[in-house]
Amino acid sequence: MVMRFFTGSGDQVRELSDEVQSMLVACRHTFDAAINAVIGGTDPQAVGPEIRKTDRGINRSERRIRRKLLVHASTRGADADISWVMVLMSVTKDIERIGDYAKNIWDLSDYGVDLSGDDDADHLRFHRDEISGLIADTARIFAEQDADRAHEILQGGDDIQDEFDEHVNELVGTDRPASYAVPRALLYRYLKRVVAHLLNVLSSIVMPVDRLDYYDEAKADRD
Repeated sequence: MVMRFFTGSGDQVRELSDEVQSMLVACRHTFDAAINAVIGGTDPQAVGPEIRKTDRGINRSERRIRRKLLVHASTRGADADISWVMVLMSVTKDIERIGDYAKNIWDLSDYGVDLSGDDDADHLRFHRDEISGLIADTARIFAEQDADRAHEILQGGDDIQDEFDEHVNELVGTDRPASYAVPRALLYRYLKRVVAHLLNVLSSIVMPVDRLDYYDEAKADRD
């Protein structure tokens, strides 16, 4: 578990844990706003500035956490908690990437994609709610270092990603026009990547340091 790696003060642990949790909360905000511009009927121009502003805040948090970790490593020397530093460096990068994929989703709406009234809108909204809830769960689980709940979600994480792959495969072979298939294929791909990065964050709680970014690999390529 991440917090076991750190031998410094509890205040330092809590400070960085709170900042990681805040990054995830901000990611949920950008994700919800972005995907609602694609499938929820939200005006993309109304939410675009807030999405970009929030994402800049996520990026600043990542840099701030990394600076604190570097100070920890440089001031403690041989006594530095290198495993803890490596884990949080990796986790913050995963969270920053979630914000980037939220912007990619918003880009679809900026290109004119609006799926809110289409025949699969309810299905897409189901996935919206599923992933939004997963971001919130990840924030809580990381803050509490809830290994049991992390294991539970990780066990089903590949099933979610597999479903998104199946949708993409179907769209590649569809006879429907590109205006139907392309935005959906991109959206499912972005959703899959959001889930993969969330699973990486959760894996940091239960896996050793050498297994970081485990869920960036396809199942067939993992060892």
